[in-house]
Amino acid sequence: MAATPTTPDSLSQRRRMHHEADVVIVGAGVFGCAAAVTLARQGRSVILLERWMQEPDRIVGELLQPGGVSALHKLGLSECLEDIDAVVVNGYNVIYHGREVIIPYPYDKNEKAIAMKEARPVGWCFHHGRFIKKLREACAREPNITIFETTVKSTVSTDNNAQVLGVKTETTDPVDGSKKPDYFFGGLTIAADGYASTFRKQYISKTPVAKSKFYALELIDCPIPTPNHGHIILSDNAPVLVYQIGTHETRALIDIPENLETAKASMGGVKSHIRNIVVPTLPEAIKPCFITALEEGKLRSMPNSWLPPSTQLTPGIVVLGDAMNMRHPLTGGGMSVALTDVVALSELLHPSRVPDLSSTIAVGSAMRTFHWRRKQLTSIVNILAQALYALFAANNEELKALQRGCFEYFLYGGACVDEPAGMLAS
Repeated sequence: MAATPTTPDSLSQRRRMHHEADVVIVGAGVFGCAAAVTLARQGRSVILLERWMQEPDRIVGELLQPGGVSALHKLGLSECLEDIDAVVVNGYNVIYHGREVIIPYPYDKNEKAIAMKEARPVGWCFHHGRFIKKLREACAREPNITIFETTVKSTVSTDNNAQVLGVKTETTDPVDGSKKPDYFFGGLTIAADGYASTFRKQYISKTPVAKSKFYALELIDCPIPTPNHGHIILSDNAPVLVYQIGTHETRALIDIPENLETAKASMGGVKSHIRNIVVPTLPEAIKPCFITALEEGKLRSMPNSWLPPSTQLTPGIVVLGDAMNMRHPLTGGGMSVALTDVVALSELLHPSRVPDLSSTIAVGSAMRTFHWRRKQLTSIVNILAQALYALFAANNEELKALQRGCFEYFLYGGACVDEPAGMLAS
């Protein structure tokens, strides 16, 4: 359906009463919200569906790299970083068996940045839920967006399943709590429902692979070695990440590979592994807060998934965001990829190029271009994330030798840190 020359009020009524719009977006996370705002500002009528509109409480998606900050600015959503107690990030501190090397984000090397003597780029760390809440508030302010709290169950297709027309959902009745079927229709359906996507199995042939989990602790008033830096702590164990997400809160993520002997229940479980194996390898300044958080029992986990990107062939729907592509969160590139994808998508689906989002030929052509264009960034982020994790979680002597060589290389400074940090900052 193309954006029709009717009034905003009539389009709003059509969304609310008839559940029809130019585009239906499933999932009000980073990708879904950013896409909804961007398409709405281009004049599209947008329905945004989310199963739970309360502030989410997740343990990843807490670092926005400089490239993601730049994409957020291009999308006109920079204000979403304000008033969430976000902490500026200037780079990394890699700690290898107690030895440290500081890796700042490098200066931009383009001529304009050099001429204007611009400062180093920065990233931001924050509570994921607060950032998402801000993005959803931005969506709610857009007159071309109507948000529905409902659980999407399946797609709605033509009789021969040749084209997706929208989605079927279940909505909770606020009066009696019963689940009632509902339907939403759009010229295009964008499925951005995250790592546990409802649609992935149906429209993508690949499935996520997770060979480890991050176990998370929230440390209170923790004196981290290098403020305003993400810390990667390397030892004979899998890596530990430490970064500040608020004035008083610091996140610690402990990577636990699957089937790790010392983390098995017969050996005392994950807590025992962290207490006896991980804690002794941490910087002394972190240990007291770390132990306190561990003893309080606030340990949560998240699978570290790898899902290579793929295109979809079914007309009327595109699966994007973490539903389509994931990488190990070690490098913190996930939100940068999502926001940069939205920048590209907004250009390729702009009404000047695709007047009618129900035109499967035009949308299909735009999406083919989209998948080629995104490779310029995502291939770097995806490969780097998987390669660095394999290196930093070295589990044999050959990889441990490479890990040591990598750290010694960083110690040279200059281009030896600027170039890898520049890729991380993308």
